[in-house]
Amino acid sequence: MAQVIEDKKLKAIEVADGNSIVEACTELGVPFSCEDGYCGTCVIDIVEGEENLSELTDDEENLGMDRTRRLACQCRIKEGEVRIKI
Repeated sequence: MAQVIEDKKLKAIEVADGNSIVEACTELGVPFSCEDGYCGTCVIDIVEGEENLSELTDDEENLGMDRTRRLACQCRIKEGEVRIKI
């Protein structure tokens, strides 16, 4: 089981390896709108563990994201821990 951890509260949510992090991020307080990678509402900063996330999608690249600034709706966690800042 992987974990998404909110940096300020140090609250951790478990996510099955290979799954989307949307539900965990919703529980941690990340705002969502379209959930399709177009609006940019769910931007998160990756504090630690960017290597544990899927590669950037075309939508993320089009919005100028990088490995440490991602759209939560587009990320899948491979394994391990990912610490985020909302």
